[in-house]
Amino acid sequence: MSGPGGTRLYLATAFCARTAEEGMAVGVVMLAAQRLDSATQGVFILAAWMAPHVLAAPAAGALAARARRPGVFYAVALAGFAAAIAALAVSVGRLPLPAVLLIAAAGGCCGPVVSGGLSSLPALMLGPGPERERAYALDASVYNAAGVVGPAAAGSAAAAAGSGTAVAALAVAAACAAALACALPLPPRPAARPGTSPVRGDLLAGLVAVRGSRELRAITAATCLAFLGLGALTTTAVQLADSQGRPGAGGWLMTAFAAGALAGSLALARLRPAAAPQRLAMSGLAGTGLALAAAALAPGPLVCATAFAAAGVFDGLLLTATLRLRADHAPPHRRTQVFTIGAGLKISAAALGAALAGWAGSGSATGDLAAIAALQLMAVAAYAGIRRRPGSGTEPVVADGSVSR
Repeated sequence: MSGPGGTRLYLATAFCARTAEEGMAVGVVMLAAQRLDSATQGVFILAAWMAPHVLAAPAAGALAARARRPGVFYAVALAGFAAAIAALAVSVGRLPLPAVLLIAAAGGCCGPVVSGGLSSLPALMLGPGPERERAYALDASVYNAAGVVGPAAAGSAAAAAGSGTAVAALAVAAACAAALACALPLPPRPAARPGTSPVRGDLLAGLVAVRGSRELRAITAATCLAFLGLGALTTTAVQLADSQGRPGAGGWLMTAFAAGALAGSLALARLRPAAAPQRLAMSGLAGTGLALAAAALAPGPLVCATAFAAAGVFDGLLLTATLRLRADHAPPHRRTQVFTIGAGLKISAAALGAALAGWAGSGSATGDLAAIAALQLMAVAAYAGIRRRPGSGTEPVVADGSVSR
């Protein structure tokens, strides 16, 4: 088991990796716009970068779970992630687009390690209990902090030194994560025993583990439904600000949401409430939905921004609860797959929501925001319904080598 030093090292690793990940959404599009005079090609490159986050998630989880030395595996994966970002910084606008898309897709194959795999590591370093719960609250804070810092850093660096330099800086952040991963206090895994299932069989192991646990089924279904709505939130926020006669203020609404999410996860880490993660998940989903509904009805921009910040606070609670539930209820030998599959499904749902928002065009922004709020409340009903199916009792928390209630 690791102590506070190991947790701090993990958080630094995760922050560097996720800052690079979050910054890429801004950096790649700006780089294409600067060198190719075409933001559209930047969107194609970003799509090639993001698609493997979903498609490669089962394979990434299976390989991570089989690695005898997890620290080395994560260091190599993060180094590949950094190398792909650096290659994009050099190649966009200088190599043919198909070659650039291949580089982006190769880097995206390392993405599930950042978006999901890293979050399985606190459970390797810490046993069930308050310290692990606090570690996951801090991990959620790192997610939210990177969501604020990454795009802001990429935009600021691009304005000061050019988009190529900005993307190169993201590569440096990812390389720092790879170096830090080498020092993570992760215990080695025993060698695979004869008769162990082949890697091909492990590809669906994450889905099988989720299907076999009522708690994992419930939180996965609920978060996917919630993120179907939240994926459209950025587009809706921009349209809402425009409809209020404040063009450009949509970014501030999303900043308020992100800041609220960071505050919510930090508050959980600081206060360490005794509430079970199931209750936190319900509160997070319901609170996010109600706050976004209030934003849709807000009489003015200040009230609207306050409601967005409140929604973010509850979203921070949901993320912390989600990480804890995955760690508590995933079988130890399938935990990494559960994290990568869960993250991949959420990203898929958010991407679908964003696509639907774009396809719907410029409808009523308040109506769209109300629909997003309704999806959060539907997620509450889905979560409660799956957990309360007839014949289901309290599901125990899974620990390495034992089960405790």
